Amino acid sequence: MTDTPSPLTYAPPALAAREDLLAAVRFDAAGLVACIAQQHDTGEVLMMAWMNREAVAETLATGRVCYYSRSRKGLWRKGETSGQLQHLVELRLDCDGDTLLALVDQLGVACHTGRRNCFYRAIRDDALTTIADPLMDPAALYGDAHKGHSHG
Repeated sequence: MTDTPSPLTYAPPALAAREDLLAAVRFDAAGLVACIAQQHDTGEVLMMAWMNREAVAETLATGRVCYYSRSRKGLWRKGETSGQLQHLVELRLDCDGDTLLALVDQLGVACHTGRRNCFYRAIRDDALTTIADPLMDPAALYGDAHKGHSHG
């Protein structure tokens, strides 16, 4: 098993390697692929969002995770508005080529609700229950831009 690279030493892979990964991705009919963001050192699953070819290419080139917002119909650079950045450690492609796993160093919260991750609801005692409180006020993250904000 190979070690996961350090987030502090991210260097873009060679262009040929980036192109090989892009060629292996099976984008859906809308040109999108699901991407799961996971904290590289703890294994905590932070969120799921969509990427298009341009978002994958930018993420690999810059080391800052970029998604595609379906609601805004454009690139969504994680943390651009909120300051809650995701630095790429490694981008992995699953066996079917239709899901990406972004191992990241998440600075701050990942969820637009102000929670560390987006998976804060679960069935407990036969009821859908909120199992994590916000760590930050969403208004502090996005101000008025928070209204209607989602992962696209």
